[in-house]
Amino acid sequence: MIARISGRLAAKNADRVMIDTSGGVGYEVVVPLGVMERLPAVGAAVSLATELVVREDGWALYGFEDEIGRRFFQRLIGVTGIGPKIAIALLSALGVERGVRAVKERNIALLASVPGIGKKTAERLALELADKLGEFEEAVGAAIAAGGGASEAALHALERLGYSTVESDRALRQALAADGGGKTGGDTEALVRRALQLLTHG
Repeated sequence: MIARISGRLAAKNADRVMIDTSGGVGYEVVVPLGVMERLPAVGAAVSLATELVVREDGWALYGFEDEIGRRFFQRLIGVTGIGPKIAIALLSALGVERGVRAVKERNIALLASVPGIGKKTAERLALELADKLGEFEEAVGAAIAAGGGASEAALHALERLGYSTVESDRALRQALAADGGGKTGGDTEALVRRALQLLTHG
């Protein structure tokens, strides 16, 4: 089990990052949009909680800011029909806090709005997990008090403008990766402007 990776952030690219460790090994890690948003600039020190998923077609590492994100990811992929890609899509679209609330409150419409999750899968998520997420309540309360992340707000702004979740997510990832964790990272308006430029001009 690879539970945490610490080292130098070597690269950002769409939905994944490269982390070079002091031992000379570079790890490619898939991360949700919110994690990508809050990463430091390339070259800076970084540490991610990670989950290694082993499947017949290969191994993949998934990275999270903290153990809460990692544990929620574990809960999600434990549900029938929810693989790592769909779990990351849910975390990208909703974040840990909003995702936990959606499951606990059985908000099927919100869950089904995530790419790859239809109504039946959303209902299964709520059925299997709604009563099993008590450990996340404190984290959810703290996040509500602090407010949502810039990337989540930007994602919803783009959706209100008529762009799909998938294309909005892709454009925001490109904006964050190109920015290198600098000017646009915590600024919702700047993220929306940059994503719109990518969506309209490529």
